[in-house]
Amino acid sequence: MNVVVMHRRAVAAILMFLFASVCALSQSQVNGIITHRWGDTLVVKSPETGKSSTVVLTSDTKTKDNKGLLGVPNESMADTVLIPGLKVQVDAAPDTGGGYVAQTITVDGDDLETSQMIEAGVHPTARATAANTQEIEEHARRFTALSEYDVKGQATVNFDVGSATISQTDQQELQRLARSATGLKAYMVAVTGYADSSGSAAMNTQLSEDRAKVVVIYLMQQGNVPVQNIVAPGAMGEYGSAASNETSAGRAANRRVEVKVLVNKGVAGGY
Repeated sequence: MNVVVMHRRAVAAILMFLFASVCALSQSQVNGIITHRWGDTLVVKSPETGKSSTVVLTSDTKTKDNKGLLGVPNESMADTVLIPGLKVQVDAAPDTGGGYVAQTITVDGDDLETSQMIEAGVHPTARATAANTQEIEEHARRFTALSEYDVKGQATVNFDVGSATISQTDQQELQRLARSATGLKAYMVAVTGYADSSGSAAMNTQLSEDRAKVVVIYLMQQGNVPVQNIVAPGAMGEYGSAASNETSAGRAANRRVEVKVLVNKGVAGGY
């Protein structure tokens, strides 16, 4: 009887070892920079080898910050932060098509902040000291991939002084834009908030962020735009003004959120 028990335990141990080995072999890591994104599909290029890999996001994919934007390690993040130009570390499983299915994606919160600013076309002169100029230039080079996108639709949402409330007129415009976007294949929606020069720079940055987030929420809830199709919203504060802040009309034009529907030029020919 003891021999039988020992035999069963040995078989169980072997099976567990084989299972663990198969699981280990099925795991891969993809490290590099996001060069393209179409909805839930990323293209990640390794700066060391120059090889590009296709990574697919699922509802089970977890995105986290390696340090934590709030100082908490491994802080969870929405996958909207996964924008072109961002450096990522992807724990994934190979799929049958030669790509990967992402399980966990780790990003650098500081890297993301600078990437968002450069993506929005802003030269952050306030931060461009001798110590970080090289880093900013590197981000700018990585964002050349954005030139590969065509703008298929756009809208501008304007706000009252100190407000982050969307007017009825602009709500209708966002619904129109959302309908046109959801009829496209592999589209992305970029949302960028701005403020006029009234108040402090910190207050303007926060206000522009609040405005961008309100528009994102509206597009998701009322426009039925999936969250994975929305690029992480940019908060530009008073940078990137559309008009002079010396007049009331100019300041009104600067209190805005710009929304753009983007499609990669590689698939745009099908429309």
